[in-house]
Amino acid sequence: MTTERPYFAWPVYGMAHGDKSRYLSESLTALTWQHAERCEPYGRILQAHGYQAGQSFALEQIPFIPVRLFKEYELGSVSKDDVFKVLTSSGTTSQRVSRIILDRDTAMAQTKTLVLILQQFLGKARLPMLIIDHPGVIKNRQSFSARGAGILGLSNFGRDHTYALRDEDMTPDIDGIRAFLERHRGQRVFIFGFTFMVWKYFYQALKDMPDAPRFEDAILIHSGGWKKLLEEAVDNDTFKAALADKLNIRAVHNFYGMVEQVGSVFMECEHGRLHAPAFADVLIRDARDWSVLPQGRTGLIQVLSVLPTSYPGHSLLTEDLGEWTGLDDCPCGRMGRTFRVHGRVAKAELRGCSDTHAADSQSQMVTV
Repeated sequence: MTTERPYFAWPVYGMAHGDKSRYLSESLTALTWQHAERCEPYGRILQAHGYQAGQSFALEQIPFIPVRLFKEYELGSVSKDDVFKVLTSSGTTSQRVSRIILDRDTAMAQTKTLVLILQQFLGKARLPMLIIDHPGVIKNRQSFSARGAGILGLSNFGRDHTYALRDEDMTPDIDGIRAFLERHRGQRVFIFGFTFMVWKYFYQALKDMPDAPRFEDAILIHSGGWKKLLEEAVDNDTFKAALADKLNIRAVHNFYGMVEQVGSVFMECEHGRLHAPAFADVLIRDARDWSVLPQGRTGLIQVLSVLPTSYPGHSLLTEDLGEWTGLDDCPCGRMGRTFRVHGRVAKAELRGCSDTHAADSQSQMVTV
């Protein structure tokens, strides 16, 4: 089933909050009732909470479900014949994983919106790409882990894809990295990796080499792994300063996202703020009464996105704590809500990105 998606024409970071809220509330209201009709368990949830079919919602009133539900149930709004791909979240063998149902249309929409977002930072030309991982992480192309899905999704923005690590023991391929740099001398290059892996298996392995590879003009996009780094007293500023000092990587952008809403990524701008694109938003809710909190107050992050049409993932309450920091006022010039993430709610189950690596290196898809 092909869904009309007018938001492809929206300016990614150029829509004023008033217009954006109106468009999102209309789109998300329609999506809520579409899912209620096509996903019986979701429809029962709305009914149990007293929502009336066809009811209209303002943005802050859009019903939400906890992201953890996708670990307990397989929630889909399409027939089995229309399932194109199943995404799985990360976890150890003792943890349940989310299973996210995509039809072809939703998968294509998520890819297209990811392109629209990343082009704002990478430009439209594909850059030579160094992936801070090993090639074995991409396995079953019908059922991707969060880590594999992240690599495959970002690979669309690169060329000459080169893996910086040799295999599952995570040793750096120094010769491969040097050859990559030599091939693309004088060009801008794109580096992608999950935060903890960039720090431990790339930066830590290279920093003390007397002739460590140095990048002429590189942009690093990364996400996840802050829990382990913060235990080592490595925050976002320390991370950036270390990469600039030892490897000359000076353009570094974190992003916040999750497999349950792939495509609606929230990129960190040059001023360290996470930005909501035109087709997504975040709200911060008080865990005591679920009320929406004002700017500067810390609560649970609710993510909203018009992308998920094959599963009811358009309005999710995460297990991450954060606060929103501004509205249409970032010094970088991008409009929309900005926010920061403080970490996971106490006792929340770990949800890792480095899922095929050892349990003690589980990375969380949050930023600081």
